[in-house]
Amino acid sequence: QVQLVESGGGLVQAGGSLRLSCAASGRTFSNYAMGWFRQAPGKERESVASISWSGSNTDYADSVKGRFTISRDNAKNTMYLQMGSLKPEDTAAYYCAADKAPFKVRVGVTGNYWGQGTQVTVSS
Repeated sequence: QVQLVESGGGLVQAGGSLRLSCAASGRTFSNYAMGWFRQAPGKERESVASISWSGSNTDYADSVKGRFTISRDNAKNTMYLQMGSLKPEDTAAYYCAADKAPFKVRVGVTGNYWGQGTQVTVSS
């Protein structure tokens, strides 16, 4: 059974930084694309960043390019999202996602396992 556990969220001032972690268990971590999504109150869930199963391909939403960095440590079965230059509009619940199918370049909106989410709040 696949489990994804996020950590690292919190309250930060605008311009600050946070690092989110997603610890995965239940299958061979390195075979699957992973990603981060977020959902703000009253808005739909949106993709923030995605990383391929090998780690060689990454994709970012335009709104976070140059500010966020996604990475993975397959030896630790953990994915990260380093967030910098945070803005109030980055405030949301952030969710870790893992593709159900192996050897994908990126995760889509559907067909994933999901974590419970971690709240990120950026104050102005």
